[in-house]
Amino acid sequence: MKRVAIITDSNSGITQSEGKELGINVIPMPFTINGEIFLEDINLTQEEFYKKLEMGADISTSQPAVGDVIDLWESVLKDYDEILHIPMSSGLSSSYQTSAVLAGDYDGRIEVVNNQRISVTQKQSVLDAIKLSEMGKTAAQIKKHLEDSKFDSSIYITLETLKYLKKGGRITPAAAALGEILKLKPVLQIQGEKLDAFAKARTKKMAKKIMMNALESDFENRFNSNKNGSGMNIEIAYTSSRSEAMEFHAELKEIYPEHEIIVDPLSLSIACHIGPGALAVACTKKLDMYNI
Repeated sequence: MKRVAIITDSNSGITQSEGKELGINVIPMPFTINGEIFLEDINLTQEEFYKKLEMGADISTSQPAVGDVIDLWESVLKDYDEILHIPMSSGLSSSYQTSAVLAGDYDGRIEVVNNQRISVTQKQSVLDAIKLSEMGKTAAQIKKHLEDSKFDSSIYITLETLKYLKKGGRITPAAAALGEILKLKPVLQIQGEKLDAFAKARTKKMAKKIMMNALESDFENRFNSNKNGSGMNIEIAYTSSRSEAMEFHAELKEIYPEHEIIVDPLSLSIACHIGPGALAVACTKKLDMYNI
C-alpha cells in the first residue's frame, strides 16, 4: 500500500497545531498588510488580523511562494510515496493552477485536487481524504472522489457590514450606502467557484432564518437527504465573534440534535473581503453517503 501524504492550506481553517494532530501539512497563506508580509497562524493570529482590519490597514492576499511549496513537497516525498495536495477553490485563488503546473514535474507522485471548496467545507474534504487514505486509497483515487463530489457542499454567509465588500470593489459605493442606510444584512452563498449574492434581510435574526431555510432546502433538493439532514455534515464558521457563533450553534442543535456541528473561524482570505461579525452555516455530504 502506498503511503499518501496530505497537504492543504490555511484557507481550510486547519491550524498548524491541528495539522500536526491530524498528521498533515498545512501551508500558511500569505497576507500583505501595509506593505509587510505575514503568514496566517505563523506570525499573524486571528486577533491581530481583525485589529489591523478594523484600523483600516491596507490588506491584500496572495498565493504561497512557489519555492516554499516545492521545498515542502520535496521534504515530504522523502518519507511518502505520494502527495495529495488540497488547495482552496480554484475560483477564489490561483493556488490550484500554480500547484497543478508544478506537480507535472513529479512523475505522477503529486496529485493536486480541484475541490472548489474553502473554509469548513475544504476542511471536511481534508478529513475525508485522511479517511480514504487510511482505507488504502491511492492519491489518484482520493483526488477523483474529491473532485467528483466537489459540489456536494454549500456555504451561506451573512455580514455585519457592507463596508468591506465595497472596499474590495465587489459592490458599488451606491449599493453599499443604500444597504447601510436600510440596515440590510446580505446573505451570500458559496457553491463551487465563487462568492455570490443570495438574499437580503433587515436583521441578523432574519438572515439566520434565511440561511437555516436554505440549508434545509439543500438537504432535500440538492443532496437527496431529508429535512433532518441525514447523511450530512453541518458546520458553522464566523469572523471574530465566537460567542455569536456558539449562540447560532445552540439554535441549530435544537433543530438537528443528532448532529455534531463543527464551529470554526472563517479563513482570513474570506474575512478580509467580508469583515468582522460575519456568520456562516455550511453543509457537506458525509463520506458514507458514497459507494466507496
